[in-house]
Amino acid sequence: MAGKIKDSSIQEVRERARIDEVVGDYVMLRNAGGGSMKGLCPFHDEKSPSFNVTPARQFCHCFGCGKGGDVIWFLQEHDGLGFVEAVERLADRYGVRLDREEGGEREQPGSRGPQRSRLVEVNRVAQEFYAEQLATPAAVEARRFLAERGFDQAAAAHFGLGFAPRDGDAATRHLQGRGFTTDEAVAAGVTAVGRSAYDRFRGRLLWPIRDSSNSTIGFGARRLFDDDRIEAKYLNTPETTLYKKSQVLYGIDLARRDIGRLSQAVIVEGYTDVMACHLAGITTAVATCGTAFGDDHARVLRRFMLDHDEFRGEVVFTFDGDEAGQKAAERAFSGDQNFASQTYVAVEPSGMDPCDLRLAQGDEAVRELIARRVPLYRFVLARIVGRFDLDRADGRIDALREAAKLVTSVRDRSKVEAFTRELAQMIGIEVDEARAEVRRALARGPQKAPDRAAPQHRTEEAAPAQAPQRQLPPLRDPRFAIERETLKLVVQHPGSVGRTIDDVDADDFTHPTYRGVWQLAAEAGGVTAGSADPAWVSRLRDATTDEVTARALGELATEPLIGNASPDPAYVNAHVYRLQELTVQRRIADLKSKLQRTNPVDAADDYNRMFGDLMVLEQQRRTLRERAIGG
Repeated sequence: MAGKIKDSSIQEVRERARIDEVVGDYVMLRNAGGGSMKGLCPFHDEKSPSFNVTPARQFCHCFGCGKGGDVIWFLQEHDGLGFVEAVERLADRYGVRLDREEGGEREQPGSRGPQRSRLVEVNRVAQEFYAEQLATPAAVEARRFLAERGFDQAAAAHFGLGFAPRDGDAATRHLQGRGFTTDEAVAAGVTAVGRSAYDRFRGRLLWPIRDSSNSTIGFGARRLFDDDRIEAKYLNTPETTLYKKSQVLYGIDLARRDIGRLSQAVIVEGYTDVMACHLAGITTAVATCGTAFGDDHARVLRRFMLDHDEFRGEVVFTFDGDEAGQKAAERAFSGDQNFASQTYVAVEPSGMDPCDLRLAQGDEAVRELIARRVPLYRFVLARIVGRFDLDRADGRIDALREAAKLVTSVRDRSKVEAFTRELAQMIGIEVDEARAEVRRALARGPQKAPDRAAPQHRTEEAAPAQAPQRQLPPLRDPRFAIERETLKLVVQHPGSVGRTIDDVDADDFTHPTYRGVWQLAAEAGGVTAGSADPAWVSRLRDATTDEVTARALGELATEPLIGNASPDPAYVNAHVYRLQELTVQRRIADLKSKLQRTNPVDAADDYNRMFGDLMVLEQQRRTLRERAIGG
């Protein structure tokens, strides 16, 4: 190994290497005036850019965390390089010939494992080898796979795709022939070791995964053959010095410039989706590599977008239309606060991903998919609200409670009010009612966020989550006082009720147990049969095997009327007609909710019809109120 690099060569590297270009590979920089540039610090989280780069002085400094130095320091700090590795990388990039001192101090081989620059070189040579193999007869299945998805030879070359031969050690032998050791090939993730060294990727279509400086740091490999011993459809490079899947974004090498220029990032779910988007003109598309989108991925994007409170862009997530994709949207929402930019979601109505959409309908359809994006919070709230029957009052209550939990999980309190207003509109309730529930949810404490490390796709063995059983409210809850008192009349004094109760039915009882008692009485012949039957209560008790209903029946049969009142016509009217009035009020509330959720322009006929029905119900309610008070 050569001796120590001469100071004159190090100085030349410092002079030739442009710090703004090097830092710009990792951070989106904008002019800050006075010859300085500014961006989000890559060494700590921040909402406003405080990382300053001064090209004239070849220096960078963060006014937030205090870190700073020259271009060599930056590479050492950011990429975890040794001093010599950083100098060598910069020398390669800027064409500086490094002179070394003879007999100087030498690095001890193997003291820290292979140098990062050697691992980068392993991956570069391996990628070139795999790309050459894609043109061989053995790769016909790989080329067919690409062709069936609308990717030609030019597309494969643009993205650097390749094919790993089915031979057990073809790539390993190729690397050895180029002077790399087995240890270096293993450390780069290209080679694995069992009883002997063998290729990690065999018989698979390969995507090179590159970092923002365009260095190949790993590979994603797609299964092609049924006899492949590895069942996983996709196989990625394992964690290495270069490849950290929680921080890697496929396509960032191609997208980073336009992400900064447009202040937009489009996050898709797979390698072919990235290809489809870029070929369709969506050149800001990236994808994670075998893991869910997480906090570290967000930090990478924020630096390129210059995402901060004063300059907000947009982050667009695309998800499959299936259940897994819907759940992925909820996970993305849980990380929404990672961005100052507005987050959106784009889902094709028929469920196609960008690759399938491009194949079926062309490039324009992919562009339209992104153009039709909707705010992520609106999409997720609509998904949660859509689980409930909003035409029922209890459905609206349950939807509000469930969605309020999500609203309160957002750390950015400035967004809560906007989300609350959207929620009220979706459910069809007053904003004040939604605000009150959000306040109650906040008082109950933060909700557990979805597991961001969960896999993006549900396995076939996974069992669907069972909804928790709802506990029945107490029978003596004041909300059900009219129902209870009316049933006491039916059970204890059926003869006093007479024909007043003819228009009452099971839907007038909202408590399931009270509804069960009413149905028992109706099936036994109603109050007409009860008024002529001395054993009326016993007959009802014998007709049920449900212990809860039987216990309620016993209470209703023995509890005195309110204030020991007499069951005269005024008392009967006050409860029976009030019971029916409450039913009409619930129907009015349901109809008002539906009206609030209906666009009077887009659905004018439905809106006018419902408005007419509302007028009829209001008149019915007034009539019942008058009868209840003796009018």
